[in-house]
Amino acid sequence: MIGVLGGTFDPVHFGHLRPALDCLQGLDLEHIRFVPLKRAVHRPQPLAGETLRLEMLSAAIAGQDGFVADARELDREGSSYSYDTLVSLRREIGDREPLCLLIGEDAFTAFLDWHRPLDILDLAHLVVMRRPGEHAAAAPALRALVERRGCDGVDALLDGPAGRILFHEVTQLEISSTRLRRLIARGHSPRYLLPESVLAIIERERLYR
Repeated sequence: MIGVLGGTFDPVHFGHLRPALDCLQGLDLEHIRFVPLKRAVHRPQPLAGETLRLEMLSAAIAGQDGFVADARELDREGSSYSYDTLVSLRREIGDREPLCLLIGEDAFTAFLDWHRPLDILDLAHLVVMRRPGEHAAAAPALRALVERRGCDGVDALLDGPAGRILFHEVTQLEISSTRLRRLIARGHSPRYLLPESVLAIIERERLYR
């Protein structure tokens, strides 16, 4: 079973990496593919260039078994849609391998507004990374989808290649790329919020200043 985690990774930080590790280990995934987007659809465009975001991501996950940087969205023209990425992955791994799209709970509340959301569920399971404590409220249509497609554990994901929704509790780390960029812009250090290897690239290139 393979995981997929997309994002701007502008910059990548421990708030991305620790929940991903929780999923890798807790769901017994073969590996997780980190897929930096090229052109954002529902958020501001990345500030750092494609090459540097990929370099920061590769540096951040170096040495961690089961973490893989995947540049397919950077190599594809146009807006970065999860549907297109999953179609591309399915061409590589076939139709039978369970594939899990990892998303945060906040992002999941808008899932039905995504490009071809139900087709996404035909291509992959959804693993909603849920932090302990209060949970985001879902619209009635999304609650109905969870009632139809929700499952309680890993075994249900292994039973088929796609189509189920699992809420998986992960470590709560209140870190965001926006906050890190603001710290750096003010001349403050983001140390201890992201890997030292990523900070070295930010300082070398004077990013986010």
